[in-house]
Amino acid sequence: MRSSTALVLFLSVAVTLPAQVVLQPRAGKPVLGLTAAQLARFDAGRSVFNAQLLPNQGLGPCFNQQSCGGCHGIPDAGGAGTITVTRFGIAASGGMPFNPMAAQGGSLLQSQAIDPAVLEVVPAAANVVINRITPPAFGMGLVEAIPDAAIIANAVNPPAGVSGIVHMVGAFEDPAGAPLRAGRFGWKAQVATALTFSADASLNEIGLTNRFITTENAPNGNQALLAQWDLVPDPEDGPDAQGLHKIDRMTDFQRYLAAPPQTPRTGMAGEAIFMSIGCGDCHKPSFTSGTVAEAALSNKTFRPYSDFLLHDMGSLGDGIVQGAGTENEMRTAPLWGVRARPALLHDGRATGSNFAGNIDIAVQDHFGEANASRLAWNALLPAQRDLAISFLDSLGRAEFDHDGDNDVDMVDWFYMRVGFTGPVVTYLPDDANSRHDVDQDGDIDVVDFVHLQRAFSGQ
Repeated sequence: MRSSTALVLFLSVAVTLPAQVVLQPRAGKPVLGLTAAQLARFDAGRSVFNAQLLPNQGLGPCFNQQSCGGCHGIPDAGGAGTITVTRFGIAASGGMPFNPMAAQGGSLLQSQAIDPAVLEVVPAAANVVINRITPPAFGMGLVEAIPDAAIIANAVNPPAGVSGIVHMVGAFEDPAGAPLRAGRFGWKAQVATALTFSADASLNEIGLTNRFITTENAPNGNQALLAQWDLVPDPEDGPDAQGLHKIDRMTDFQRYLAAPPQTPRTGMAGEAIFMSIGCGDCHKPSFTSGTVAEAALSNKTFRPYSDFLLHDMGSLGDGIVQGAGTENEMRTAPLWGVRARPALLHDGRATGSNFAGNIDIAVQDHFGEANASRLAWNALLPAQRDLAISFLDSLGRAEFDHDGDNDVDMVDWFYMRVGFTGPVVTYLPDDANSRHDVDQDGDIDVVDFVHLQRAFSGQ
């Protein structure tokens, strides 16, 4: 019996819910507190985000995917992905800086095309060729709303042994001469706003010119081929019936995506271990957003586990220069939602094992400023490492989702039933049963039981 109707009837019970307990949205759901109009824009944006662009709508002529959702899909729209994109260039040498080979279509390779005649290749002269996987967009509006001063403060007053750099960048929507902003999105923190992110990705990933970038990418820089195959007048993106462009719709969806859940929310011994070996120096646990137009995104404390700074990662650097982000520097990847990612690190090399194995692969490749934490990780006792892995496995897990598949169903009810104790303090946050202790009072009782019903029914 797996239907939601059956379970709702089975779990029907009259209990007053504690006002202070609010279930966390699952990955891919909207942030709590949006108005009806904002929810409508979130839904409309999700449709555009997932819709496949066609050649007669402006796809290509060279591109990487036909939709944003084609890359951002794990465990739901807006999430991470295992599809890689290729970047290339010529390494700095003989006093010459890194060459992104922009005249040959670099540094981003578009791996697909509307016709084989315009398919790009990595130029033979490139001696830096790397892959990057898709980072998730969850919580993008909250991250965008972090005041620049909060990011800068972590660079100005760093923990011992850490020297993060703020990547100050412009935003497409800002007027000429406007002050630069603290970058926070992208592997090099090269993007500061959700709208800039949408406009940039629209051109470079799907080939959609827009009001900010009106010039198409020429295949490997070949302007004659571009003139022959770019058949839709630029800019290809334009207003819909409500006056909004596709990039605005994509921005709505990403900006209103909720932060990934964390279950249990606090108290895990593994987090204390994680912090004690210095991982939290860069993977900073929490930020508070500033005051922005949307109340649902304003003055909210959330836990991304990143400082959004660039750090020298030694051999983990990807060899690519973007703006002030040099060859060895990478943005601290936010860890929220990490349990749902099948591949870790910028190029997805940490994959092919179970979750604990992938985490360990990722840690072993942390060098540069992170080397001391890598060595401290390796010095942990097996039981301590298991606790740290258990904590990381909480990042992205919704309440009651015992099997970790981003839903709540009869399987999860079975696990809750086995752990049901009534009002007896039994479970610590590190116990697997704490996934069902939604009010974190140490037991699984009828209050948690009714929250399970709400989580199952989606109400």
